[in-house]
This record gives sequence, structure tokens and C-alpha cells, in this order.
Amino acid sequence: MESLSRIPQDRIAVLIGRKGVTKKALEDATRCVLYIDSTSGDVSVVWSDDFDPIIRMKLPDVIKAIGRGMNPDRALQLLQDDHHLTLFDMREYVGKNANQQRRVRSRLIGRNGRIRELIEEHSGAEIVIYGSTVIIIGDEDALPLASQSIERLLHGAEHSSVLKHLETERRKRRMSARSLESIETRGDGGKFEALVPGLDAARRKRERRYRGAQVDPDDPKEIEEMMELSDDESVGFEEE
Repeated sequence: MESLSRIPQDRIAVLIGRKGVTKKALEDATRCVLYIDSTSGDVSVVWSDDFDPIIRMKLPDVIKAIGRGMNPDRALQLLQDDHHLTLFDMREYVGKNANQQRRVRSRLIGRNGRIRELIEEHSGAEIVIYGSTVIIIGDEDALPLASQSIERLLHGAEHSSVLKHLETERRKRRMSARSLESIETRGDGGKFEALVPGLDAARRKRERRYRGAQVDPDDPKEIEEMMELSDDESVGFEEE
């Protein structure tokens, strides 16, 4: 049996779910059997013979996320290859003073939860603030943006400054992504040529004309090659 994590008492029922539904869903998704101590909150696991090593590494973060206030359905996103978790402990920034923690928690959430919503909206990550901890889940693009914003607020930065920086970074990433898409589109000439019959032949003819215009007039061989007609060229005569 492998020990995974210990979760708070008030999160044990959430991890188990009504009639064990959440626990069963986790077990089915990870091919394991979970053991949850309802007294201590300790969570252990026994893996099946065909378990996935990547899932084995990710399951502790799923349990941790649920234990720190995240909805189990959302926490299951961590089983995806491109989703990861970051945890901040407010006590590392303001100490164990309950009033200071309450003040910082209010700054992170904002009035009616608006600051947290804006960070989630601009970054694409999901944030849960529970007790003295902040849990962030996101992919490789969203997670750094949200984590940087939360850390700056924990250090005392102004809301306006953090949100402006977040919006700037998001805009930069959008422009970078569009530039990359544009480069890929321009580089994929084969598909475009297939949509326009005759385009490739016209391009080859233009290239021949360009090369032909640069022959050495003193080289009879180059002149002879320039005067030769290709398969798709012909000479016609008409009387006026």
C-alpha cells in the first residue's frame, strides 16, 4: 500500500462523494483502489498490475487539489498530460498571523470574487483559495501566467499593476501564436497549390523566365538552353 496524502477533515466527505461516487470515479480513472482514513484523513492507494506510471505520479496532486478545496471534477483535469498544479502557502509570505492571512486572502479574491475571476479569465487557469493555501491548475501556458499574478499579489503588488501585466503577457502570447500560425500557413505551400489548379506550373514557368533572363551572352550553351522550349511551351505564327 502506498501513502499519497493527508487531507483536512472537512474534505474527506468530498473525496468519497455521495455513496462513494467520487472515490469510485477516481479509482476507475486511475486503475487503483483508494483507502481513506475517515479519522486522520490519510489517503493511501493500491495499484493494479496494469497501472499507468504517469497517472501514478499525477494522482497525489489530484488528491491534494481536492483536499485543498477544488471540485473533484475539476481536479481530475490533472490526470491530463498537459495539466499541472501549483500550490502557494500564504504563511510563507505573511506568517501565521490569522489577521494577515485574512487580509491577503481578501486581496486575492477581491470584492465579490472579481480579482480571482479576472486572473482566471486572462490566464485560462483555475484557482481555489482554501484556508491558507492557493491551488492553481492549468496547462503549460495558463499556469505560469496565473502563478506569477498570485505571487505578485502575495508580495503586495497593486491589483491594477498585476492585472495590467497579466493582460500584456496574454496579448504577447496571442500575437506570438498568430505569428507562428502565419508562418506555418505560408510554409505549407503544397496544400494551397492543390486548391488552385495550374498554380505550380505557372510558378515553374515564371522561375524559368527569371533564370533565362540571367544567361551569360558569351556562353553559347546557356543561350541554347534558354531558347529550348519546355513541354508546356510552344511557338505559334500568325499573319497580320
